[in-house]
Amino acid sequence: MAEIHEFTAKYEIAGLKILMTTYFDRTRELAKDYLAKTEWDEPDIEIIFDSNYYEENKSEFPQGATYEDMEYVYTGEYFHRLLLGYEGLMLHSSAVVVDGYAYLFSADSGMGKSTHTNLWLEKFGDKAFVINDDKPAIRKIDGQWYVYGTPWCGKHNTNKNAKAKLGAIVFLERSEKNWIEPENVKDAIPKFFKQTTRKLTLEEYMDKALSNMEEVLSETPLYKMGCDISKEAADIAYETIRRV
Repeated sequence: MAEIHEFTAKYEIAGLKILMTTYFDRTRELAKDYLAKTEWDEPDIEIIFDSNYYEENKSEFPQGATYEDMEYVYTGEYFHRLLLGYEGLMLHSSAVVVDGYAYLFSADSGMGKSTHTNLWLEKFGDKAFVINDDKPAIRKIDGQWYVYGTPWCGKHNTNKNAKAKLGAIVFLERSEKNWIEPENVKDAIPKFFKQTTRKLTLEEYMDKALSNMEEVLSETPLYKMGCDISKEAADIAYETIRRV
C-alpha cells in the first residue's frame, strides 16, 4: 500500500474555492497546479474523507484497486456532486481549446476521444491545448457556459488549470469515413446522461444533474461525428464546429 501522508490545502477549481484533504500522491500531484493563489477563509466545497474511508469502502472497487486509485475516483466524484449546485457538471470527454473556445468530444472509453483531440494539436500546434482529457468541468457563469480543467483527467494525466468558453459538444463514434452533422437535443440527452451520471444516486443530485444537462444541451451547439484517425478528421470537425 502507498504510504499515507495527510495533506489539507486550499484549491481553486472551476472557479470555486475548494478545501481538500489527500493522503496519497496521485490526486495531490495532479491537484498541485490548482492550489489557491488568493486568500480566502470559507470554501465553496469541502472534500475531506477520513483516512479510514477507503478501507471501509474498498468493496465498491475491483479487486486489486489501490487506496491511491480509490482516493482519485472518490474525490472526483464528490467534487462532481457538489459542482451541480453551482450550475455545473462534469462530462466524460476530451476537451481541446482553440482560439478561446473549448470543444468537447465525448464517447465511451476506448472510442478515440484522445486520439481525435491529439489530431487538433497536430493541426494547430501552439494555438491549441487539451484543457482536460477525461473529465472537464462545465459551468454557467453570467449566462455563458465555460469549460475548466480539473485534476481528474484520466489515464494520460492531461489537464491544464485554465478556462475557455464552451464552443460545442460532439458525440463521437467510430467510422471508416469522416462525417459530422448536427445533433438534436432529444437524441443528445441519453448520450450526455451516460457520460456524466456515475454515482449520482441521491434524488437531489440526479434532479440537479438533469436540470443542468437540459440547460447546457439546449444552449450549446451539438454534433455527432464518425471519424477515423486521419488528419482529415480534425479538418472536417474544425471547419464544421468552429466558433470564430
